[in-house]
Amino acid sequence: MNPLKKLFDATEKHFTGSGKFSSLEPFFDATKTFFFLPSPRNRHTPFIRDHIDLKRYMSFVILALLPVLIFGIYNTGFQAGRSQGLDYSFLEAFLLGARYVVPIILVTYAVGFFWETLFASLRGHKISEGLLVTGLLFPLTLPATIPLWQVALGISFGVVIGKEVFGGTGRNFLNPALTGRAFLFFSYPVSMSGDIWVAAKNTVDGVSGATALSIVAPEGEKITAALSLAGFDLSSLFFGLIPGSIGETSALCCLIGAAFLIITKIANYRIIIGGIAGLILTTLIFNLISGNPGTWMNAGPLYHLCAGGFLFGICFMATDPVSAPGTNMGRWIFGGLIGCLTVIIRVANPAFVEGTMLAILFMNVFSPLLDHIILKQTTAKRIPNV
Repeated sequence: MNPLKKLFDATEKHFTGSGKFSSLEPFFDATKTFFFLPSPRNRHTPFIRDHIDLKRYMSFVILALLPVLIFGIYNTGFQAGRSQGLDYSFLEAFLLGARYVVPIILVTYAVGFFWETLFASLRGHKISEGLLVTGLLFPLTLPATIPLWQVALGISFGVVIGKEVFGGTGRNFLNPALTGRAFLFFSYPVSMSGDIWVAAKNTVDGVSGATALSIVAPEGEKITAALSLAGFDLSSLFFGLIPGSIGETSALCCLIGAAFLIITKIANYRIIIGGIAGLILTTLIFNLISGNPGTWMNAGPLYHLCAGGFLFGICFMATDPVSAPGTNMGRWIFGGLIGCLTVIIRVANPAFVEGTMLAILFMNVFSPLLDHIILKQTTAKRIPNV
């Protein structure tokens, strides 16, 4: 027998029923679930073909996030070396990036599980696996040099205010990871501003550098030329070797994760395709009416698509099955409006150069209304019972 499983089986009696540590049963169950995920298979009859459960759902999302996470760790170290004129190997850059990224992930999970255990104990139910994904999504939306106490504060707000006050996983109408990021964005704008701090090995805080969305071209110059001059040409934006939040820079890694989620039917393709279509259509409209070639109003659809955190948000945040609509038409509209609002916020309000976060949270609020209207219209078309 697996020694670890034998240990859990031997100590389970102390955490269940009338055991002396029964108050910690949710924490024990969550720890056991983490090590034995998914549940063991039956090797003898009878066999049951069950639908995908929450544990498998969350594990698939984590697998889809691995390319983004691995590249984000490497890019953090790569940008640190570039800022100081150093040429790190892949392993050196990855290890340096891990020094910044891993503590953020550990603090997120530690604080998040504390709140999950507390609320589960008070309510008398098991800890939900939802934090497994939230605890990885939240760090990927942050800059690499954010103070760890702000990480703890942000995930606390996201879990408690964004989810637990509404009853926990499955009852929240806002994405918890984005709720925590929004709290940090408005409470500590210096740490979360558009000028992302690049981690630097031999400095105290890092090196400040503008992100692509904060670039504005000089008068008479096109925005695309200014972006290329600043090192943000289209290929750099697509592959992701640029400054930015940990998980947002590589459009390629986000698309790989999205393809995995769509193929495994974990994420609904209507939200992702609808969001991309909404962004492209809105960008083309702005291109037609724009009179200033030096602003993001005149940037092409591919630049809007690859810059910032749009692909990360539409692939991993907007597809959250709890805060997104449940009807197919609602999903098309939901995704399309996220893409549309992202471009509008980017070009109309210079204070929020990255509009994806606000667009998704705004549409989360209206998600139940979309389902209500569509269901009402659908039932109205039915032939009444005679």
